[in-house]
Amino acid sequence: MSPSLVLINPWIYDFAAYDLWAKPLGLLYLASYLRSCGVTVHFLDCLDVHHPEMKKVPSLVQPVRRSYGTGKFWKEKIPRPPALPDVNRSYSRYGITEHLFIRELQKIKDPSAILVTSLMTYWYPGVREVIALAKKHLPRVPVILGGIYARLCREHALKWSGADYVHSEALPQGLESLFTIMHRLDIPVPKKRSANSPLPYPAFDLLTMMDYVCLLTSVGCPYRCKYCASPFLNPKFMRRDPMKVLDEILHWQRRYGIKDFAFYDDALLIEPHDHIMVLLGEVVKRKLDIRFHTPNALHIREITADLANLLYRSGFRTIRLGLETSDMKMHNDLGGKISPGEFEKAILNLTEAGFVKEEIGAYILMGLPGQKADSIMDTIRFVGRVGVTPYLAEYSPLPHTPMWKDALLTSPYDLASEPLFHNNSLLPCWGEDQKQKLSQIKRLVRQIRSNL
Repeated sequence: MSPSLVLINPWIYDFAAYDLWAKPLGLLYLASYLRSCGVTVHFLDCLDVHHPEMKKVPSLVQPVRRSYGTGKFWKEKIPRPPALPDVNRSYSRYGITEHLFIRELQKIKDPSAILVTSLMTYWYPGVREVIALAKKHLPRVPVILGGIYARLCREHALKWSGADYVHSEALPQGLESLFTIMHRLDIPVPKKRSANSPLPYPAFDLLTMMDYVCLLTSVGCPYRCKYCASPFLNPKFMRRDPMKVLDEILHWQRRYGIKDFAFYDDALLIEPHDHIMVLLGEVVKRKLDIRFHTPNALHIREITADLANLLYRSGFRTIRLGLETSDMKMHNDLGGKISPGEFEKAILNLTEAGFVKEEIGAYILMGLPGQKADSIMDTIRFVGRVGVTPYLAEYSPLPHTPMWKDALLTSPYDLASEPLFHNNSLLPCWGEDQKQKLSQIKRLVRQIRSNL
């Protein structure tokens, strides 16, 4: 008899959460690989917006869904964690109800193990809760925790998550150590691929509804931005064959009718002639009726007139650019990915290619150690003058990043001991004098958007 494994995407516990093409891509890749090994996979998605039973809960408001598959999650207000008593904002569990989760869990008979993923470090209360419930209702089943929180805060996860094992390696290389854990648990899973061979397409078919698909054409990033954990999580920058990516797009479009695709790459446009332009050229040649979205920031320097034209013709509808700041000194300190004038040139190339400015947004970092609120407002005004939409990206201090030491020195919170304090909603590396200008910053953003 083949082993049976439960894979869980946990709840989000936070002050705010939004479904911006948010799917547990790593867990779905793992699910597809395990199925290819003959394993029976049960997938429990605590963030399932489309679960039919959720509409029957009278106390909850139907989440508003927007174009291209994005929108709000189901949510229930819950007490704030004791570590956050002074935050004057409501705290919520985002996703399906606890009752529904337990009911879905109890449907699964005699699983061999439970595998739980994790994302933001400060979302670990949701991780801990699903593990506690799993152990309560399936007490003899071992729990293995993986994902970003497990990797960035391994010691905390070992102590506080409740998992029996904490797996802290990325796929596909981490398959070897994951299989070692399962063999230790006497779970007979035959390996079908080497660690370096490509994984099968992620198991999006396990979702209640497939309204979009997330694509990963590369892992890692050649840049080393001080605030980013990508070099730790994926030390090597590796890319897929663009024609293999095209095959995947055709698979989802032809078999499931998918039109919307969100790129999860950290460096989608790097060396474009050898990669993204090859892929998009084929999309244009085949006249595919699809739409592309970039929730992760695109590198501005790469957007030439030719690339902008190809982005438009191939169906890109959501363009997000990684501006960070208009202060060039600060920009050079962060990683130096653009020079003066390159942002304006990129916007010109995009608009001349056919994009309307409502489709173009610029991410502006806020809350960095030592950063002044006035500098952020200067950047917002700069983006407004160029004529595109500003999006604030609040800084979250993360272990294993070059900026982590600065964050520890700057923050009034105990970042090293409590991941809840990594929450970007707290602006954890700002003092009260800068936080008092937050309403002014947000008002300026609203004003710029209204003018556009």
